[in-house]
Amino acid sequence: MGKKLTVYMIDGTAYGPRLSEIGNWVGKAIYSPRASVNKIMNRSEFDNPGIYCLKGDPTDDAFDEKIYIGEAENIKTRLKQHLSDPNKDFKELIFFVSKDELLTKTQIRYLESRLVQLAVEAKTAQIDNGNSPSLPTLHEADISDMEYFLEQIKLILPVMGFKFLISSTIKQSTEAEIEKSKFTHETYYIKTKTFKASMKETDQGYIVLKGSEAKKNLSNSCTETYRNMRRKLVETEIMQEHKDKLIFVEDTIFNSPSAASNMILGRNSNGFTEWVNAKGQTFREVQEITNA
Repeated sequence: MGKKLTVYMIDGTAYGPRLSEIGNWVGKAIYSPRASVNKIMNRSEFDNPGIYCLKGDPTDDAFDEKIYIGEAENIKTRLKQHLSDPNKDFKELIFFVSKDELLTKTQIRYLESRLVQLAVEAKTAQIDNGNSPSLPTLHEADISDMEYFLEQIKLILPVMGFKFLISSTIKQSTEAEIEKSKFTHETYYIKTKTFKASMKETDQGYIVLKGSEAKKNLSNSCTETYRNMRRKLVETEIMQEHKDKLIFVEDTIFNSPSAASNMILGRNSNGFTEWVNAKGQTFREVQEITNA
């Protein structure tokens, strides 16, 4: 079932601050570039308790963004502290509040803890939080409400350009869903006999399956983009050294067949011809038959 997401451009410009809401949800989101924050600081939403995320440039080129996640009983007061802090070098921010202004301190601490947990598990962005805040105790009904609130946050974040919750890997609990997905096709295998690696196409992307082998070192021809991708996979321990190869220890998502084959083969490659099915047909040939 679809959802209606409304985005209102506060100052009427494409790159300025924005307000976002989802139908029948008690929450709302405010996004702003750092340069525009002071222009909208007098809005009532800033006086509410809520959860916020600051996005800046990563210090590690393996990641696309650096994220800091926090909570505050008064968003305005906390953001003013960050704006004056030379150690908080962020470019964009987004925060979430409740329309009914009834979020409690414990509830926003719960949201903060869960967001940090999910961000770390996603292994997508450089997380600037020094440690993961402990999960506070909530009644069962409150937990249910906050998990629903969190699901809406997860929908809005990518729309506003915050991609840190888009996971680099597939959790074990979702493997059955992958198998049942109508977008899931057959298994493909890397064409070379040097490495044993398999891939599935799903609605989440191209999944290199756990246990797949990869070349330990990248060739000199690999671009900086793929060098950073490999470094990220190694640093987050998604790929781990085993004898003279690297092994994928989790089902790992790529955005193209070529990105997946490059990480396996350690060189620039065309994934549409490097991946073949059990019949020996290349990924490209299968796609041509499917789309005929």
